[in-house]
Amino acid sequence: MIPADRRYTADHEWAQQTGSGNVLRIGITEYAQENLGDIVYVSLPEVGQSLEVGQSFGEVESTKSVSDLYAPVAGTITARNEELTATPELVNTDPFGAGWMVEIEATDAAAVEGLLDAQGYGEVVGTG
Repeated sequence: MIPADRRYTADHEWAQQTGSGNVLRIGITEYAQENLGDIVYVSLPEVGQSLEVGQSFGEVESTKSVSDLYAPVAGTITARNEELTATPELVNTDPFGAGWMVEIEATDAAAVEGLLDAQGYGEVVGTG
């Protein structure tokens, strides 16, 4: 499943407009969580941290491995999903909803347009 209402990176992150200015909600894709296996821990940055495109902003630890999370756009962290501290498995059960990671206020509102659309991401993961 690749929702068409967001943009994607080749590193399996998604970005979705929140309707609040330049703020984007960020998470990992269904494909990513399936390949990681059972998520047991999520490390997220503090609110206020500035990020550059491609910069690691946290980690997802599963029973199989530890994977870095990468910023799809440059900007500042405005929110983080505190629920993942107690229930990291939300990333497995609802990666496009309750399993979101952070919200970033993008320094360039148009930057999200440079990311992959659903069809382009489908081609990356072999479903497009």
